[in-house]
Amino acid sequence: MYYPEETIEEIRSRSDIVSVISGFISLQKKGSNYVCCCPFHNEKTPSFSVNPSRQIYKCFGCGEGGNVFTFLQKYENMTFPEAVEYLAPKAGVTLPERDNSYESRQKAGKKLRLYDLNKDAANYFYMNLHDERRGKTGMQYFKNRKLTDETIQNFALGYAPVNTKEIISYLRNKGYSDEEIRDSGIASFSERDGLTCKFWNRVIFPILDDKKKVIGFGGRVMGDGEPKYLNSPESEIFNKRKNLYGFCFARSSRKNRFILCEGYMDVISLHQAGFTEAVASLGTAFTWEQARILSRFSPDVYICYDSDAAGTKAAMRAIEIMRQVGVTGRVINMKPYKDPDEFIKNLGAEEFEKRMENAEDSLLFQVHTTEKNYNTADYAEKTRFHHEIAAFLAQMEDPLERDNYLDAVAREYNIDKAHLKEAVAKEAMILADKPVREEGSQPAGNGGKDKSDKLSQSEKMMLTYLINEPALYPQIKSYITEDDFSEGIYREVARLILKELEDGEVPNPARIISMYEDPEDQSMVSSLFTTEVRQLETKEDKEKAVAEILYKLKERNFRRHEETRGNDISAITESIAEKKALQEIKKMQIRL
Repeated sequence: MYYPEETIEEIRSRSDIVSVISGFISLQKKGSNYVCCCPFHNEKTPSFSVNPSRQIYKCFGCGEGGNVFTFLQKYENMTFPEAVEYLAPKAGVTLPERDNSYESRQKAGKKLRLYDLNKDAANYFYMNLHDERRGKTGMQYFKNRKLTDETIQNFALGYAPVNTKEIISYLRNKGYSDEEIRDSGIASFSERDGLTCKFWNRVIFPILDDKKKVIGFGGRVMGDGEPKYLNSPESEIFNKRKNLYGFCFARSSRKNRFILCEGYMDVISLHQAGFTEAVASLGTAFTWEQARILSRFSPDVYICYDSDAAGTKAAMRAIEIMRQVGVTGRVINMKPYKDPDEFIKNLGAEEFEKRMENAEDSLLFQVHTTEKNYNTADYAEKTRFHHEIAAFLAQMEDPLERDNYLDAVAREYNIDKAHLKEAVAKEAMILADKPVREEGSQPAGNGGKDKSDKLSQSEKMMLTYLINEPALYPQIKSYITEDDFSEGIYREVARLILKELEDGEVPNPARIISMYEDPEDQSMVSSLFTTEVRQLETKEDKEKAVAEILYKLKERNFRRHEETRGNDISAITESIAEKKALQEIKKMQIRL
């Protein structure tokens, strides 16, 4: 941080979040909180809530949340230091001089150098593509894909020649050091060959951030080489989980919707056909972070994945992720063609628009796709299918939306609505141990901080209960530890909360959020202080849920230990102790 932690905390504690947010949007008091329609996504029913006692805000539609600093960062597009500087005079706090140390200046300068280096590399690839001799292979590929000169220029497409040393010399002549070239991810180093370009004999797709700065590259091999597609590795300016290909153009399309594709060429073909709202993930499965980005600009996303089995599976996964952040997904049917690129080339933009108009509702797509896995003529399989339908419906938090789908599904499949509603309530409890984001570890290069993609809803709920129910901690303190939580940001938060509770302090949500500079981190942390199972209405149900959550956390930890535990006496003793603790937890009577 640019300013001392104690100064930031003083500013935060003196800045009333209700007063600050009211200066930008109109809030209405509702009970102990203040509400309004969310400023970060389109909605008609207010789901944006400001909690004055905790000094945090949360949108239950799109998932945005944080403290007073976070709001200014997201609503006014301020950096964290700018938000601090904006609030300081209003809070009556005199700021000390910024951290202008050599290390701080060096870090900022390194990022600027990487941006410049990537821009120069993109120019190099672009010039190569337009060289009649060296770029012939790449240009022929793009022309065969029916791309116009204007499209090639708009997306700054390029070509990396077979010679892996040319770009190294080019960048050195531009004044970049070997270390900077390596850190950019463009080149790798070996004792035998020295620095060599990772991208060779590939057409190049520069990847831009939302400010249209080049942050990385994607390359498709010419011929039968492997891998077919190669992407830049993570760097200080490139995080593939937090960026989308084509987003810098799509966000300004003014169409109030997005089309989510799988690949670079799908996006480019759609843009060329006039669908400038198309975006794609970057060499990974669609991520929670990418869903959050889209949710800030529109709640409507059309999924346009490949029509094969792999594409259908990816669409099912993307739907679940989008639903968690309040995004309404619809699925475009590409058949008989594999992807949007093929579809556009064969049937054209007008027919694609018709397919968008007839896109299938995401939940019904899930139901209809899942039905294919069951023989519904068999009563046992039919029952399992109905339970899967209930599981889909249980993910919906809005009671009206859930009830409307209950009607539709019950009618289509001739299911008694009361029975289906009861099954949905049971499935909601099972969700307590279901991962809320797709599996896959956070890429390296994030300062040693894992984003805990395997975090389960039960972990979030446990931390929320520890914040909300002070009487809980003394009852479970002998069992719960930070190791019961997934590595990364949530384990860090668990450590802070457990330490404060052990010291007899009441954890302060807004203060904990302030410990993180990244707005995404702040939103993730804020979600811990507002997580709940909406189906649990009575005190007894909540007490039972807490006991079940604690048991699941400890059981998972026990299984993890068993996989790596040795066979010596100490390991056996440890295993016996953990089994005993599990039995004790099973018999616990939690009181809230």
